[in-house]
Amino acid sequence: METDRLLTHSEDRDGPSSARGSRRSHSVITSLDPDSDNESLYIQQAVVFIEDAFHYRSINHRVDARSLVLYRWYYSTICQWCLGAVIAVVLLLAFVERPSSLSISSDPRHRSVAWEPPCGFTESIEMICLIVFSIDLAVKSYLIGWEEFRKSKWLISYTVVLFVSVIDWVLSVSMACDERLRIRRLFRPFFLLQNSSLMKKTLKCIKRTLPEIASVIVLLALHLCLFTMIGMLLFTKSDDVKQNGEWELHFRGLLQSLTSMLVLLTTANNPDVMIPAYSLNRGYSIFFITFSVIGTYCLMNLLTAIIYNQFRGYLLHREPHQMDGRAAGCDMFSPGPEDANSIHLFYCEMSVQTSIIRRRLGIRAAFQVLSCQRDPAAFEEAVSVDAVLEVMSKVKIKSYYRNAINMFDVFGSGAPTWQLFQRHAGVGHVDLQQFKTTFDELDKELIKEHPPLPQYSSPGLRRLQVIFSHRYLTLLGNVLALANVTSICIILVLNSEKSTTERDNYQVEVSNLCFILYYLFEMVVKIFAFGWRGYLSYKSNMFDGLLTLLLLVLQVSIFITSGLPDSYWDPATRGVMSLWEMVRLVNLLIVFRFLRIIPNIKIMALVASTLLDLVKNLRAFAGVLVVVYYVFAVFGIWLFEGAIKPPPEMSVPSNTSMKNITSNYSMECGTYEQLGYWPNNFDDFAAAIILLYDVMIVNNWQAFLEAYSRYTTEWSKLYFLCWWLTSSVMWVNLFVALILENFIYKWDRSHSCSVTDVEKIRYETSVQFMFKEQIQEPTEEELLCQLHQHPHLHLQ
Repeated sequence: METDRLLTHSEDRDGPSSARGSRRSHSVITSLDPDSDNESLYIQQAVVFIEDAFHYRSINHRVDARSLVLYRWYYSTICQWCLGAVIAVVLLLAFVERPSSLSISSDPRHRSVAWEPPCGFTESIEMICLIVFSIDLAVKSYLIGWEEFRKSKWLISYTVVLFVSVIDWVLSVSMACDERLRIRRLFRPFFLLQNSSLMKKTLKCIKRTLPEIASVIVLLALHLCLFTMIGMLLFTKSDDVKQNGEWELHFRGLLQSLTSMLVLLTTANNPDVMIPAYSLNRGYSIFFITFSVIGTYCLMNLLTAIIYNQFRGYLLHREPHQMDGRAAGCDMFSPGPEDANSIHLFYCEMSVQTSIIRRRLGIRAAFQVLSCQRDPAAFEEAVSVDAVLEVMSKVKIKSYYRNAINMFDVFGSGAPTWQLFQRHAGVGHVDLQQFKTTFDELDKELIKEHPPLPQYSSPGLRRLQVIFSHRYLTLLGNVLALANVTSICIILVLNSEKSTTERDNYQVEVSNLCFILYYLFEMVVKIFAFGWRGYLSYKSNMFDGLLTLLLLVLQVSIFITSGLPDSYWDPATRGVMSLWEMVRLVNLLIVFRFLRIIPNIKIMALVASTLLDLVKNLRAFAGVLVVVYYVFAVFGIWLFEGAIKPPPEMSVPSNTSMKNITSNYSMECGTYEQLGYWPNNFDDFAAAIILLYDVMIVNNWQAFLEAYSRYTTEWSKLYFLCWWLTSSVMWVNLFVALILENFIYKWDRSHSCSVTDVEKIRYETSVQFMFKEQIQEPTEEELLCQLHQHPHLHLQ
């Protein structure tokens, strides 16, 4: 689904558009006869176009009655949730399939035998998922038509992936599930990618950013190679064995030297890498410091800046292209060849700009369809108020947008749109500008409004309401919460050396009881002051109230099982939980409840709001990261499953010195074995994910490089190098760049906000809103030009 065309009158079939219509798989030719069937179809088309605009979807799909019913069913919440659940199931199969991750520990020294599903169990589930994906592909292909299907690389790839997966599934079943290499596991993340337009945009963005990233990576490689050669010249083998420490440990050969400097670039082996040379001559530190300053602090941060600049520029990207042969119908809008580039603009498919033009195009198409019902003699395009009312009653959008549209004063008369439409039903008309202005409410930022305070008739109650709704009550609650946490901290310090039976929980329980009673009092009076709806409209109150109720329940449970607090309490008394465990849980909740202060400090509220927005706005980036993890984990299992095996004598972890039991086994300081990294391996999918995460963090990642190169081959370092470049260099920097953009946007907006207003910003932010000021609105000529290219509708 990409660009768009619309409706033509039946008498225009002999014009240029008839040649285009003859090549298309399906066409809807509108008629000027306003019969009930056509009117119903127009309404249905307009409803779908408005829904497409709301969801930033392309309108480039079939528009006959049956196809529209199928289209709305396919994009219904239930259908999309079911499809998402099937995608999740097929991805989670990797945790159950052989090698299974269903064991408590991943440590091969004392790992229990994992449950292996019988042959045909996971295969049956997978085949059901593949059938669902085949139906999904068939529906998508039918809705856009054969012509559009041939142009869609994603749908063609979808077909190929399904075909390969089915062939590999048949081979797996025919071999009694005994094959080691399952090619289809590598393709499963594709099902997640193809189902998300945002993930496709992210991949397109990364692809466009790669040339700039590659230039810095080449510079990093030159920097690395240069200093490696200098290091090999500085730290050569000497006749004096005491001066060979640096050469023996870090610069013995080219590959070892490159590895040592690469790890230093990530600071994972600093200062260990320089200690042997530095202990002989302090001047050697200049070499290592210069390398780190240039590589780590200049080039790596320059890479972050480039990714931030290029990625942000891509989101706002708008590419001018000459129209191809399909755009011949747009020539009627061209003043001349010299103005072609200014009018014939194609928006980059994978950008925020594309999302905006899809919304504008959907609204414009809805108006164009509804205007087909107007009187042929009418000079100005307009739609009837009745049609707009019917469309609004059938369209499925979020309630707050519907209310915003209904309450908006489109005519500037001081009355809501809905009332004016109702008043002029049957006789009134809406022109294009009014129609577009009405649906511009879809672009308005959502601001959460708190319900009004309840009204009390008694003067005394009103006075209490003023007191309990004042911010000083919240400030007092924060002070008491701080005092509660401080008291718990003091008691923990005093009891840090005591065992469970020696602890005296009497004092902490009396203290906690007093504080919990105040928390309950604070919650009750706030509900009195704000009302239930007003109290729950604040996220901080919901968080505070939930923890207060949990603390109350736990405290009552303690009283039921152990009685009221007294100095003879036995901490080891057990019911479902011991008294000490229940007290510890209460203390944990109290410490966690202290986070309630965040909304009351502006900068902390801003940071917390940014983090919460990341969950909402960066799901696509997280999804692509899941795909990358999945693919590398599958490759890691193929390459390194069972590569590292502990000696048979090691049945339990040990940090004591042991002799070299095998040729590969070493207990040298800082090695995989000495650090006890046995649980980090590629023996199953879950363990592989954790190992990849550890390498992405780059803390002590040289231990994995050294171990796998020793147990397998030196070429294994290439796998870890590729993962480091993908995760730490590219993905982490990309994530940092997006956090910066999100935070800067919120920071700029927060200067004019009070502390209580910062919470509202979280409800306003989306990727489209973040770049709203920089986005260029499409012109009417551009919209009509694209409407003329719709493959299933024709416009005169």
